[in-house]
Amino acid sequence: MAQRIPRISLEQWAILQAVEDEGSYARAAEALSRSQSSISYALKGMQEQLPVELLAMQGRKATLTPAGKTLLRQARVLIDDALSLEHQASNLAEGWETEIRLAVEAIFPTALLSQALAAFVPESRASRVQLIESVLSGTQEALLNGEADLVITHRPPPGFLGQPLLDVTLLAVAHPEHPLHQLKRELSNHDLRAHRQFVVRDSGLKRRQDAGWLDAEQRWTVSQLKTSIQFARDGLGFAWLPYEHIREELEAGTLKRLPLTEGGQRQERLFLVYANRNAAGPATQALAHSLQAICR
Repeated sequence: MAQRIPRISLEQWAILQAVEDEGSYARAAEALSRSQSSISYALKGMQEQLPVELLAMQGRKATLTPAGKTLLRQARVLIDDALSLEHQASNLAEGWETEIRLAVEAIFPTALLSQALAAFVPESRASRVQLIESVLSGTQEALLNGEADLVITHRPPPGFLGQPLLDVTLLAVAHPEHPLHQLKRELSNHDLRAHRQFVVRDSGLKRRQDAGWLDAEQRWTVSQLKTSIQFARDGLGFAWLPYEHIREELEAGTLKRLPLTEGGQRQERLFLVYANRNAAGPATQALAHSLQAICR
């Protein structure tokens, strides 16, 4: 099948857009740094190729016809897409990545991640971010398998150097009406064994890891941190949960810290790790800087 070539160029649509936005041929010519005669010539050529009128003159002012408005509305999208392609070509020439793959440990505070990405947006040059939310060895596997350019993990895998990013506090908590709170005293590991503990499943496929106290006889394993929070909030059991993820529940009283004699609070240090620090492009580095700045 023979390839079809548009009869109207993007340049002509851009000229029509300028005439509409500026309100006259003269101002459009000035805005585009072109002669008024070239504006008139381009629009005349468009009109000869199209079966509908695009512009109507009202005095000295050129206004779009209804058909012209409809066509220009779609043409604006094409013009924006074309400009975006040119911008992307410039970015590629400068080594700017079109996509960054970021793997993040589930316990990393969502609010901080959102703030870091918001700070990255103005300098992102429209780079896409593919976010991989993972647990324990799943984050490390994303790095080892070449699925991520940048990771936030609790333990850099062998052969990788990580920069300390953030210390996350995990608290042993349960609903205020949970039987453990009804004991009205400090709790030991022995007290916990008879009650249901929620843990988040390691998302890795090769090396399953456990984290936290796991000696409960009725342990339930879930796939997402928010599920563990919901179950604990509903009084179904207890869990060690990151403080930043349950701050509102603690303030509202729907979750309460368990008074353990030891181990009721622990710190987990998270590291920022590049898949290849020397080969990291400017977009990956800019995102890493945003993450580091927001965690200071």
